[in-house]
Amino acid sequence: MRVKCVICDKIENIDDESLMAKRLRNRPIHTYMCVECSERIADKTNARMATGNFRFYRARPDKDEW
Repeated sequence: MRVKCVICDKIENIDDESLMAKRLRNRPIHTYMCVECSERIADKTNARMATGNFRFYRARPDKDEW
C-alpha cells in the first residue's frame, strides 16, 4: 500500500497486511506519519517537557456523586 506522510509529503510503501494499513483503510480519520517525522516530533516534545514550561491540558475526572 502506498501512503503519504501528512507532514513532509514523502511517499512510502507499507505492507498491505499490516495493522497500520488496516487502520488507514477502515478509518479515514487516521493519517500516516513517516518514522522520521514522528521521531522528530517526539524529540521536540521531550525537549519541551524537560524545560518545565510544558503543560498537559487533560480533562479532570468527574467526581462521582455515588
